[in-house]
Amino acid sequence: MWSDGAGRARFVDFLLRAKRATYAGQGDEATETALVPGSKQLEYRDGDYLYRDIYLGMAYFVGQEVVYFRGEPVWSMSYAGGVTSSDIDSRAIYQFLGLALGHGSEAEPYRGPAEFRDESWAYTNASNGGLHSFWGIEEISRGDAKVYECRYAGGGLR
Repeated sequence: MWSDGAGRARFVDFLLRAKRATYAGQGDEATETALVPGSKQLEYRDGDYLYRDIYLGMAYFVGQEVVYFRGEPVWSMSYAGGVTSSDIDSRAIYQFLGLALGHGSEAEPYRGPAEFRDESWAYTNASNGGLHSFWGIEEISRGDAKVYECRYAGGGLR
C-alpha cells in the first residue's frame, strides 16, 4: 500500500489528523449528509486523501472507516460495540471516548492509546497486528465498573 517509509508516515499523519478532526474533535457535530439512510457520516479531506466514517446506532453501534487515496479505497476499519452500563449517561461515556481517541499514536493510529486516564475514567486498548492488518478491543471503565466496549479490525486494502 505504501511504497516507502515516507509514504507510510504521510498516511499515518493524515489518519491521525482525520480522526482528531472528526469524532475525537467534534463527535456527531462533524456529521455530513449520510450516504446510508439512518447513519451518521463523518468526513475529512486533505489533498489526495479522503477519510470517511459511517456508523449506525448510538448505545450500541456498528461502523466502518475508509481512507481513499486519489479516489481509490486503500485502508479500512470496521468496528462494533457500545455502552455496557445503564447507570451512566452515554453522552458522558462518549465524551470521554472522544478525549481518549484524540490521543492515538503513530504506532497504532487506528484507535486510542493503550491506556488513558482522566479523573475516575479509564480507557484501555489492546490491539494486535499493525497498520496493514490489525484487530483489537477497547474498553472504558469508571471507577471499578466497565461502561463501554468496542471491537475493531481492519488494515490495508489490496
